[in-house]
Amino acid sequence: MECRSNVGRGGLAEMNALDFSGRRVLVVGGSSGIGNGIARAFHAQGARVHVWGTRSDASDYAEDEGSDLAGLGYTQVDVGNTAAIAAAPAPFDGLDILVHSQGAVRYRRAEFQPEGWDEVMRINLDSVMHISQRFGDMLEADGGGSVIAVSSIGGLRSVMGNPAYAASKAGVIHLVRTLGQAWAPRNIRVNGIAPSLVDTKMTKVTMEHPDRRDRALTKIPMGRFGTVEEMAGVALFLASPLASYVCGQTIVVDGGLTL
Repeated sequence: MECRSNVGRGGLAEMNALDFSGRRVLVVGGSSGIGNGIARAFHAQGARVHVWGTRSDASDYAEDEGSDLAGLGYTQVDVGNTAAIAAAPAPFDGLDILVHSQGAVRYRRAEFQPEGWDEVMRINLDSVMHISQRFGDMLEADGGGSVIAVSSIGGLRSVMGNPAYAASKAGVIHLVRTLGQAWAPRNIRVNGIAPSLVDTKMTKVTMEHPDRRDRALTKIPMGRFGTVEEMAGVALFLASPLASYVCGQTIVVDGGLTL
């Protein structure tokens, strides 16, 4: 049963809604953190999964905590470079699901400088549009597909010291809305996920400092941080028939932090 099937035809009882057997999935930024968790989750559900990352070879991540590329395809692509996006080989002869989990943040007020601002915006926002455009026709060709963009609750509120990160994530949330509207007639559903703090490489600046970690934790009603697996579960839902009528939405996954 294809995961893009219409739930209304026969009902959920007749399908394994989270069976992605044979589906072709590209996870941009899938070499570590939330992206890697999403890539592993689709792979575990039978999908053929390819990852774009920043290092020259998948083996370069072997020693990294939170990186598991076993059984996944891999290509190094500089997503901050539009020419590199255009030149990168397509991972499959078609595509069913495109996941954007690329991300960058620069500390020590570097994002207040033109170079830092431009770099973060290129990676976090511009590349989401350019890569989506690159694969839009492939997603449409076999009857439609799904695009999922990982943004952040930082796109819904200010982020002290990181104006480019906050602005880029806000941009992704609104890009999801606009592409969702524009591509729905092509049977391509565009949705997003906005996590709060999850223990990954990008959040070490908080997670490895007890005072910062404790302050952040006290603001979460559920009393704990989210996990990579919980973010991956939302991605599986959004790509599945369970979400066949969800379009242009960004689901906040934050344990109640933004309430």
